Amino acid sequence: MKKLNPISRAAARLSRRAEVRPAWQRTLAVALAAMLLLLPLLFLPPWRLVEMRMFDLLSILAPPRPAEAGAVIVAVDEPSLAEVGRQWPWPRDMHAALIQSLRSAGAAVIGFDVVFAEPSSPEADRALVDVIWDDVVLAGDVTVIETPQANQVMRVEPLPALLEAGAVPGIVTVTLDGDGHLRRMPPYRDSFASQILMRAEGGALPEPAPPGALIQYFGPPRSYPTVSYYQALAPDEFLPPGYFKGRIAIVGLSLQSAPTPDSGATDAFATPYTMTSGRLTAGPEVQATIVDNLKHRLFILPAPLWAEILALCAAALGAGAITHRGLNWRSGPAATGLALAAFAGSWLLLRTGRVWLAPALPALAAVAVASAQGVRDYARERRMRETVSRAFGQYLSPTLVERLARDPGALRLGGERRTLSILFCDVRDFTSLAERMQDDPEGLTRLLNRLLNPLSDAVLEANGTIDKYIGDCLMAFWNAPLDDPDHAGNAVAAALAMLEAVARLNEELAGEAAATGRAAPRLAVGIGINTGACVVGNMGSDARFDYSALGDAVNLASRLEGVSKRYGVPLVIGPETEAAVRDRFVTLELDRIAVKGRTGAVGIFTVLGPADRPDGRDLGALRAAHEALLRAYRAQDWDAAEREIGRCRPLAPELGAYYDMLAARIAAFRTAPPPPDWNGVHEAAEK
Repeated sequence: MKKLNPISRAAARLSRRAEVRPAWQRTLAVALAAMLLLLPLLFLPPWRLVEMRMFDLLSILAPPRPAEAGAVIVAVDEPSLAEVGRQWPWPRDMHAALIQSLRSAGAAVIGFDVVFAEPSSPEADRALVDVIWDDVVLAGDVTVIETPQANQVMRVEPLPALLEAGAVPGIVTVTLDGDGHLRRMPPYRDSFASQILMRAEGGALPEPAPPGALIQYFGPPRSYPTVSYYQALAPDEFLPPGYFKGRIAIVGLSLQSAPTPDSGATDAFATPYTMTSGRLTAGPEVQATIVDNLKHRLFILPAPLWAEILALCAAALGAGAITHRGLNWRSGPAATGLALAAFAGSWLLLRTGRVWLAPALPALAAVAVASAQGVRDYARERRMRETVSRAFGQYLSPTLVERLARDPGALRLGGERRTLSILFCDVRDFTSLAERMQDDPEGLTRLLNRLLNPLSDAVLEANGTIDKYIGDCLMAFWNAPLDDPDHAGNAVAAALAMLEAVARLNEELAGEAAATGRAAPRLAVGIGINTGACVVGNMGSDARFDYSALGDAVNLASRLEGVSKRYGVPLVIGPETEAAVRDRFVTLELDRIAVKGRTGAVGIFTVLGPADRPDGRDLGALRAAHEALLRAYRAQDWDAAEREIGRCRPLAPELGAYYDMLAARIAAFRTAPPPPDWNGVHEAAEK
């Protein structure tokens, strides 16, 4: 063998070191690290308040507005206090006069955002009772007192005499977020707004907003049409004709002299518009906003937790995809654009889907991944420069060393592209077996070696190459380094020989256990085979490298081994393999699946045995029944599919577990049918 000169040896070492892992793997590691570090923020209340501030900002950008405001506010304001000349609260006979005035003016519903829970003077209370009909909604209140022992709920209702006269109580209680802002729809079915809307539309109570729903505000304070209380007492004198006709009137405090968040205003709330106006919104206007949210279903639903996690992952992976070749003048702005796109997408979803998906965490993930890539690139460049200088400094001129330091990626340890058949074999339930034998590690090692020896022999006898052992898993491939025209067939032959070897070993173990009076472990393996284009060659580090294969075909072979247990068969092969061996072996299609980590659907198959040894079974009948089963299943004809399962079972008893799985899936689909355009593809969650 020709010996390398010192410079060639150094170049080989540097090349192997430069390609320890592909760039996409390093980028994926960075993205996963960002996800794991940022994911806990979703469960921290301070971060949730940050997201709510983002909601405040985006929800007031081009908000949807009803064609007509759902209510008119009758404000107990400074002009009314000046005109009436009395200190609040006013006597109830004045409210009685207001009700009569509003009713005469044609108001459809009159809502008082005022709690009449305690009696006042008998004359004033009687005057109010006398004008109460069922077109009046009065405020009630709910108070929750939390103690270490229990939570006590106290409900305050209007005076019984008012309710007996026909008034309808509605809960005005609202829930504030941790920063004191009012963003949540009331959770009560008999809320004040719901009762008003029911009276206005003459139907049943409207369906309340789902828990956690957010209020869509339509403008800053005084966006709703507002008249002073004294004007509503004499609408013919102060207001245009027919101003209240057919409209909802909501009465309550709406003071202008105490509008700021630090003023301690009564019945006034900070809303998303407080950040732009610096003012609070009066309680009656909040209730009018809730009425329109319920009437037009404009409230906003928070995205579920899985969607937030998905957005985080998408942003991190997207930033990784943009910057996986390094942070430069193109990828840097693109990653920044991705962060901004998170805000734009959140706003579009808010407007088109009425769903709030907070953009802050995805944007932070994109920035974090891009920043980490920049730091990694800087560190890698320094490390590579130092490596090049050390490796070549004594062999080349300083000028050439500098050139190599600027472009160390030119020194790569590569391979060749070939079509391979790849096999993965894994011992089923090996973890449980290891746990049962934890007191006998030597025995466990001997048992594993007794299994791996015949499995390895089966690969070598079929002209395969053993790539590696990964614990109790074996990886092998065919058609490299030597050509093998029938590599797919030889891989399947090796798999069948492996299954026979496991059966023989189980018989040996059973015999040994019977002789000693012990229980014998029963071994089983799952095998996945796939055929496709791969890169094969020497891969590893500067200290050690192996002849191995990489590529999507390898990943799919591993996934097929993973799904074999779910489908109740010991051997699963991919479509390319099946197409190459269908004349040599008896194959049956199992399903079409979308495996985890891979886009697109792929057909999966199993092998019953060599085609020249049918074992007396009626292969024609089996194939016809099995194909009819899959057609009926994919057409969602569950009755026909179940009938075909019954025909298949006696023809292929070894597939009993597979048919049980299909029957269970069909039973589940009867309860929760797939969509009409379902194409029969199963989403596989296995590795």
